[in-house]
This record gives sequence, C-alpha cells and structure tokens, in this order.
Amino acid sequence: MKQYLRTQLLIVACVNIGQFIDGYSVGWSAPIIPKLQDPNETPLPALITDLEASWIGSLLYVGAIIGPYIPSYLSNIIGRKPCLFLGSFLNLTAIVLIVFTKNVAMIFAIRIISGLGMGMVTVNNLVYVGEIASTNIRGILLTSTSIIGILGTLAAYTVGSLVSYTSTGYFALLINIVHIIGIIFIPESPVYYAIKAKQIEAKNTLRYLGRLDDLENVFECVKGTSPDEGHSWKAWINIFTVKANRKSLFITLSLCTLQQTSGVAAVLFFATNIFKIAGSSIRPDIATIIIGATRLLASLVAPFVVERAGRRILLLVSTAFCAISLSILGTYFHLSRIQSAVIADIGWLPLLALIMYFFSYEIGFGTMPSALVGEMFSGNARSTGSAVSMTTAWLIGFGIATGFGSMVKVLGGDVTFWIFSGSCIAAFLFTYKFVPETKGQTLNEIQELLGRSNSRKLVSEKI
Repeated sequence: MKQYLRTQLLIVACVNIGQFIDGYSVGWSAPIIPKLQDPNETPLPALITDLEASWIGSLLYVGAIIGPYIPSYLSNIIGRKPCLFLGSFLNLTAIVLIVFTKNVAMIFAIRIISGLGMGMVTVNNLVYVGEIASTNIRGILLTSTSIIGILGTLAAYTVGSLVSYTSTGYFALLINIVHIIGIIFIPESPVYYAIKAKQIEAKNTLRYLGRLDDLENVFECVKGTSPDEGHSWKAWINIFTVKANRKSLFITLSLCTLQQTSGVAAVLFFATNIFKIAGSSIRPDIATIIIGATRLLASLVAPFVVERAGRRILLLVSTAFCAISLSILGTYFHLSRIQSAVIADIGWLPLLALIMYFFSYEIGFGTMPSALVGEMFSGNARSTGSAVSMTTAWLIGFGIATGFGSMVKVLGGDVTFWIFSGSCIAAFLFTYKFVPETKGQTLNEIQELLGRSNSRKLVSEKI
C-alpha cells in the first residue's frame, strides 16, 4: 500500500510542477512591471506606460479564458497526458520569449501565451489528478494543486524582486524543462482508457496505481459513453442532459462564481495599498511576499484536514471567516470615511483583517472549489465541465479586478468590501444547502449521489 501511495504522490508531484509554472505566471507581473518602468532594469528600448502596464497584468486572463476549452475537447480524443504536454509546451514558448524580449509587443504575447498554457494545465491537472488518485487521498492530492500554484506565485514575487528581468525567464525555463521530462514518465488516465474501451490498458494503469479493485468503478463511471464520443458535441450535450452533470455544473459554477465575487482578485491586487493604509513601514515588495507566504501557510492546512473534516465543513468555516474579515475591512474604511477619532488607534486593523482573510480563504474557499471541480462530472464530461466552471470564474475575477477602482470611487471602500463580504455569506448559505460531502466517495459514487432528486436529502445523507 505504501508503495502505491508513493507512486501516486510522485505522479502528482510531476504534474504539479506545471501548476508551479502557472502560479509563477500569475505572480510574474507584480515584480516585473516596476522593472519595466525603471530605466536601469528594463530590457525594452523605452519605459512602458501605465496603460501598457495594465495590459501586461490583464492579458494573462485573455489566454486563460480560452485555454481550458482546448483540453475540454482534445482530452477525450488524444488523452489527458498529451494535453498536459501541449500546455507545458505553451508555457515553454512564453518563457523563451521572456529570455529574448525586445519590445512590449513580445511581453503582450508572453502574457497571452502564458494564459493559454495556464488554462490548459490548470484544468487538465484537476481532471487528471481526480482520475488517477485513490479515493482516500483524492481530496489531499486535488488541494495540492492549489498549494503548489500559490508556491509558484510566491516564487515569482521573491525571484522577481531579487534578479533581473531576463533571469526570471531562465529560472522558469529550468523548472518547465523538469515538468516536460516528468510528464514523459507518468501514465495515461485510466478513465481515458475506459472511454476508449481499452480494458487491458486501463487494468494495467490501475494496477500500477495500486487501484486494481477500482476497475469496475472506472468503467461504470463512463458507462454508455461511445469510444468516439470525444469527436462529437456529446460531451457538451451530456453536461446538460445528464442529471448528475447538471447538478455538478450548478454546484461548481456557483462556487467558482461566488469565489470570485468575494473580491479575491481585487484584494490581491490592492493588498499592498491596504498595508500602506495600515501605516506599515514594510516596503511594498516585502509586503507582497508576506501576503504570498500567508497564503501558502494557510493552504498547507487544507490537506491535513480535508479527508478528516471533509470538503463541506472546510467551505463553511472558510466562507464564514472570510465574511467576517471583509466586514472588518469595510468597517475600517467606513470609520476612515467619516473621519472617526478612533481610526488613529486602529491603524493595525486592516493588516490584521487582511491576514485573517487570506488565511481563511486558502484553507477552504480558495482550494475546495477546485477540488470539487476535479471530482464531479462524469468521465466523458469532466474536462468540459471543468473548463466551463474555471473560465467563468476567471472572467468574473478579471471583471471585478478591473472594476475595483471604480467601485471604490463610486461606492466607497466600505460598501465595496461589504459587498464582497455579502458574497462570502451567500457562498456559506449555498454550501450549507446545496454542496454534498464527497469525502470517501469514489467518482462513480459521487455521480450516483448527484443523480438523486432531493438536493436537501443529498446533503443531509453525507454530513
């Protein structure tokens, strides 16, 4: 048993190197934009404008919104593993462009290609890990993808503040090459083999994973699927015609949407400004590293409790404390706006609330929706359903981050953060009523659970 556990951990470690690169891409722009505005550090012939800086930050999401739909179609045709290769080669292309950057147009291309790679790798990782992992450790391995992504972002903050623009590319290039080599040695998903009716290959893969007893469950979860189904629109149609898939889409899409309307992208983007409001003397780049470290520390809590407490309880606790911390932030801004005398004595409050928010977010609200995306949907619709949920979330996050400044100007910081807090409350109530506990359930059992008609009974049976 320990040998098979070690095998699965090594496979997921290889896959998660790609998640590290994705996290690195997310955090890369934070330390790089100041370099591009510094005549002593920029590799460009001229300094970038504020408008160009904003595009460098936002173009990543343009690629990320498109990227997931590539594996959502190809993964049922050529397999999960080739899609992992394709995403990694897209990341490699973007990294090579970093090393040879000559103009701002190349940086725009870097961000779009990085987004495409990030979208492909993130969604395919969730699908692949959910399909190869044993039931008793699936939640741990799925949450690990978020943790490694956060580690990659922290690495970008740290490396980017210490080395030159070009050196940030060489660092990522080394990591990405290791990722490509790692993918060579991992097996194809047994669910893909089941979709293609390749029983011998599926059996051999499950034996290698120490999951031979799951052979019947794997074929049961793709029952009724044609081997050529990936070549048609049936994977899309199944999301809406199969009851369990409709429920999966409703749950994952709602959670991912509420996750973004809680303002996490905006809070991350303006975290340094909130440190300044708190009267902190810490340099902005150091403050950003502290935020990254807080997120990483908090995310490490989830794997230790996800298979004990379950996904549902982590979501409930996390969303509750996120709501409280954002309410505190909103209250601070309200006191500041009305120029309350007490504000001089609580300059530390935004910092405390911000740390509380990120810690609460990463133990559940930031990691559990991705974990649920990776274990819901039937085998033939998992890639497509995951793509719809993740890209919708990224699109909403992009919109909120872009409109955050206008919200603060029009509504005020107090109302803005109270709205974000309200989204966390809505997520708490949604989780309480609709999200079932999937701890200890096989992928096939989760499908049977979601196929039942009474959602309230569905939840109560698994608490």
